[in-house]
Amino acid sequence: MQSSEPTARVVVGVDGSPSSYAALRWADRYARAVGGVVEAVHVWDTPSAVGFAGPAIDPDFDLEQARERFAAELEATFPGERPPGLKEILVEGDPSETLIRASQGAELLVVGRRGRGAFARAMLGSVSQRCAQHAACPVVVVRQEAESDPVH
Repeated sequence: MQSSEPTARVVVGVDGSPSSYAALRWADRYARAVGGVVEAVHVWDTPSAVGFAGPAIDPDFDLEQARERFAAELEATFPGERPPGLKEILVEGDPSETLIRASQGAELLVVGRRGRGAFARAMLGSVSQRCAQHAACPVVVVRQEAESDPVH
């Protein structure tokens, strides 16, 4: 018998940091527990898109590098085999804005916490902080796992 209820979407930001790997593992465990799916979102930006010198790098090259980084991040998080139903989303833009948009209609937004100091957070803001304030769904902020924690 097929359920008429929609599948729970769990959106997670992946940026290559250890805390984002922990967030991705957490999101996978949660999605499995509730019968949901994980949307792993990796946001990249073309360095040449900003600055005074004009385009110094080919945007297609940047996209290919972003794809390779994202694939490596997913492999590092889930060696061997990715979870069933994992949706991989690669987006160019601002991480906070992209994740906030992706939170529309999601059950949860999961982000890692890099642990910058208070001064850096005050000057730069933080993706996790902006997402927690503006997301359209509940937000889970996952800190980096301790060195002794086993990789799941």
